[in-house]
This record gives sequence, structure tokens and C-alpha cells, in this order.
Amino acid sequence: MIRIAVCDDDERMLEQTLKLLKRYRKAHLVTDVYTSGKALLTAGKTYDIVLLDIDMDGLNGIETARRIRETDKEVKLIYITNYSDYTIFAFKVHAFAYLLKPLKAEELYAQLDEACAYGLVMPEPELEFQAKEGIVHIVPSDILCFEYLNRQVLMRSAGQIWHLKRRITELAGEMEGYGFAVPHKSFIVNLYAVQRIHGYDVTLTDGSVVPLSQKKSAQFRRALNEYLAGERGRMGWNS
Repeated sequence: MIRIAVCDDDERMLEQTLKLLKRYRKAHLVTDVYTSGKALLTAGKTYDIVLLDIDMDGLNGIETARRIRETDKEVKLIYITNYSDYTIFAFKVHAFAYLLKPLKAEELYAQLDEACAYGLVMPEPELEFQAKEGIVHIVPSDILCFEYLNRQVLMRSAGQIWHLKRRITELAGEMEGYGFAVPHKSFIVNLYAVQRIHGYDVTLTDGSVVPLSQKKSAQFRRALNEYLAGERGRMGWNS
């Protein structure tokens, strides 16, 4: 998993960058976005990579990077800029890379690949399941949820369903360590895939809705809050 901060006061650029990051498949990314250098600094969070716009109103990218370096010598700073002459910038902050606007997917992904090559992140473990359809190999972040239905467990991803002959209670215990929790006795949900909770409905990133039982509500919300605050926080907006 890679924790990334994107800091840019141009919201259109933020949206474009987030779309590109969501399509990156070689590592699990957890992304926070900020619309100012001040917001990034006051958030008090630690990141593996910071994608940092140089020309921002208020605190610019150079000064923001300098302050980040005062407390974090390891984070990889990637400047996003309109200028192709990088020599005008302060190299004393030890930037990992410079990317020109508008961002190109291949250039951004090349820098993320290099970060992985530097040992920044370990790949997700590949899990194996015996399904009616055959043996399934899948990483945890690609699983949306498990559902107990008609005496079998359905394992759902964004585009496929597998039928498992497993006890859902056993699966719940096994998947807890991968960031899954139980909102209802018939479901196990990937907390990474939770988009929102409204009343007793849990909406996942593919738009599907999973029930949240009154009995499980407090425990599930607590698990989600701990997940958001921990090493596997979800994408959020900060300004």
C-alpha cells in the first residue's frame, strides 16, 4: 500500500490526478487531496509520496516542501509544474521527480513504478479461493464483499461473482486482517470499498448497497472509523 497526498489549488487538476491514480493497478494506493499547502501541513499526516503543485496561492509548493522536509526526510516529493526548466527550483528539498502539467498517465505511472522499485511498498498478497467456477487468485483490494445466499457464499468484485463453499463466519475471521468487517450476519464488506453509510445502508464503490443491521451497526462503524484513521485510510478531501 502507498499513502499519497495530492496538493493543488486547481480543483480540475486535482480531479484529473485522482482519476489517473484510481487507474493505477501495480500497487494499492490510499489518497488524500489538499487544496493548499497550509492544509497539507496542518493535517499532520505522514505520506509515502506527495504530489505537490509548485504554483499555488498562499504557501507555494517550494515553501511547503521545505517545511515538510523539516520533519520528514523520507517522503518522496514529486513536483507538478508548468515549467520544463526544473533548474529554477530549489533542489535542497530533494525532489524525487518533476512532472509537467497536464499530467500524462504513462509519466505518472513511471514515477509510481520507480517508487515501488525503491522498496516503498510491498505488493498485496494474492489470496486463493476454491470456487464453483474453479480456483480463484485475487488480491484483497479487488474484493468488494462476500454475501451468504442460498447456502453458499458469493464473492463479489467490481465485475464478477464467484460461488464459494465456505462458512461465512470462518471467512469473516480470515478477512478481518485484510481490512474487512461484518455489517450484517450475511455479509462481509471490504472497508476500502465503502463509499458511504446512510442510515442502515452501506453503499459500496460500485454503487451496490449492503444492509447494516442494527445489531452490527456500532461495531461496523467503529471498525470503519479505525480503518479511516489507520494505515489504510480512504480517499478524502481536505481544504
